[in-house]
Amino acid sequence: MIQPERIQHLNRKDIREGRFVLYWMQASQRVAYNHALEYAVREANEQKRPVIAAFGLTDRFPEANARHYAFMIEGLKEVQQALKARGIQLVVQQRSPEIFATDLSKNASLVVMDRGYLRIQKVWRRHVAQNAACRVIQVESDVVVPMETAYPKEAYSAGVLRPKIHSQWKRYLVPLKDTHPTYDSLGLQFDTLDLDPETVLSTLRLDHSVCPVQAFQGGTSMAITRLQGFIEEKLKHYHELRSDPGLDLGSHMSPYLHFGQISPLYIALQVSRARSKPRQAKDAYLEELIVRRELSMNFVRFNPYYDTFRALPDWAARTLRQHEKDRRDYLYGREELEQAETHDPYWNAAQKEMLITGKMHNYMRMYWGKKILEWSETPEDAYATALYLNNKYELDGRDPNAFAGVAWCFGKHDRAWNERPIFGKVRYMNAAGLERKFDMSRYVKRIETLASAV
Repeated sequence: MIQPERIQHLNRKDIREGRFVLYWMQASQRVAYNHALEYAVREANEQKRPVIAAFGLTDRFPEANARHYAFMIEGLKEVQQALKARGIQLVVQQRSPEIFATDLSKNASLVVMDRGYLRIQKVWRRHVAQNAACRVIQVESDVVVPMETAYPKEAYSAGVLRPKIHSQWKRYLVPLKDTHPTYDSLGLQFDTLDLDPETVLSTLRLDHSVCPVQAFQGGTSMAITRLQGFIEEKLKHYHELRSDPGLDLGSHMSPYLHFGQISPLYIALQVSRARSKPRQAKDAYLEELIVRRELSMNFVRFNPYYDTFRALPDWAARTLRQHEKDRRDYLYGREELEQAETHDPYWNAAQKEMLITGKMHNYMRMYWGKKILEWSETPEDAYATALYLNNKYELDGRDPNAFAGVAWCFGKHDRAWNERPIFGKVRYMNAAGLERKFDMSRYVKRIETLASAV
């Protein structure tokens, strides 16, 4: 089912006579478990019209580079093939997404779109809603519990959001079945890009200095393969050993979730149904997939300063500024950090993991952010540097999890701790703590092996 809470009418224009129902795909770049796509198909069947899916490929998405686009285009190529198998044409043009969708709406009876939470995504959707020639409906497909249903304002912490989500998630943890289109759109004539990654990348004005990675290939089929491997081999240990950076027990779903190549609902159902796996392991994973991830979306949805130091709670900003002049044993510029040239082998390993693979172990991300705070002249400089590096190299950078993750390192969604130099009352992490908990030599060796293979 598609719960009505997922559906929002963005304008009051009519559903009118038109050649097709338009599904404007932007955030949910997949076919399976895509509520917006399914809504468009069902509406089209009712109207006795075909569905056209459209994707506007812009090279002006903030901070995106060749690494991000290569992964995305791999996924879009698979989407195009999967839609074709269902009789739906995916039209891709190198145009600004909101302009492309608005132009296509001139021949549409209805526009259906997925939902995005970032500032630029909201601007695009407002433009289409205001300028489309017909009704525009947004269908939320990239969270388990719809945003305002879970909590209609900014949540101070996971502790605030968790009971709200847990009290409702059974209603939303239900499968979504594919609907077959009654009318085929493959015969309609549109200019569309050939989605060969190398060819498309060569035409885009991007930062090509950040190369595509070999560690991750884009697309729903690869996401599902990784998820199945995680459930079979790693999930049973997740609640006890997921934080150990030397073991690499993560699911690696975040790049695929970032581009909407796999549904969080699908992941949650697959994990929940893994009957042979410990309940504690499944609960730990679902906490991160649903509560923590949707907390980050709540953050960017309701905090207009989500990508700046101003997003921090007052207590955190105040305590960091009070300790801004504290003596720092080490100071590093952005270039030294970017090249992993610090005195700390664990931090360097984490940075190299990100440079090489496009992803960093989740626990090391926390340590990585804390040390940037400790080694920068001001907390504001540290915040900007952490966002810059994370968004430049991480495949899952530039999304709600990325912005919330950096903010957490500076006190967001956390509580005040005992006061200490530089950090004030913000949570502190150090190398000795890593060594007490984990065999850090194993992590460093793992990254050295990755580096030697590049």
